[in-house]
Amino acid sequence: MPERHVLPISELRPLIKHVAVKFGKFTLRSGRESTYYVDKFLIMSHPVLLHCVSHHLARILPEGTVAVAGVELGGIPLVTAVSLASGHPAIFVRSAKKSYGTGKRVEGLYDKGMKVTLVEDVVTTAGAALDGVETLKAEGLRVLGVVAIVDRGEGGREAFAKAGVLFKPLFAIEDILKA
Repeated sequence: MPERHVLPISELRPLIKHVAVKFGKFTLRSGRESTYYVDKFLIMSHPVLLHCVSHHLARILPEGTVAVAGVELGGIPLVTAVSLASGHPAIFVRSAKKSYGTGKRVEGLYDKGMKVTLVEDVVTTAGAALDGVETLKAEGLRVLGVVAIVDRGEGGREAFAKAGVLFKPLFAIEDILKA
């Protein structure tokens, strides 16, 4: 497989807008209505976008990160790509405990006390991400923060701050919409 070039952030903004931002009437996970939607699955399924955002996310991981975590479903391809880009093991957080096999809600290579960063795609209110943070903490992991591709600017940053969780997005939605 040929080595792929990592596009600079300035070139990613218009590409994300072109590929993954849809305009119309949408209901978000939070229940809010929106006139636009950032389709994370279009980012995850686009090889150039996934490659580039994962490398940029790997570059902004908080110092001391030794593993990266993602919440199913959308977080799994992204955290896997960030794991490959950073060289850190991946941890997978289920949205609910499974009733078969090991019955674990947290899967992957980790030890209690390990410093982990949660990787998110699009943050609106931060509800799903904060649930993932709490799940990781309950498993005995030390969560250093959350990195994300896009901050929609709809309360997520404030929710992370209130919870005492470091939050580092690659993009504010305004920057993508203006691209």
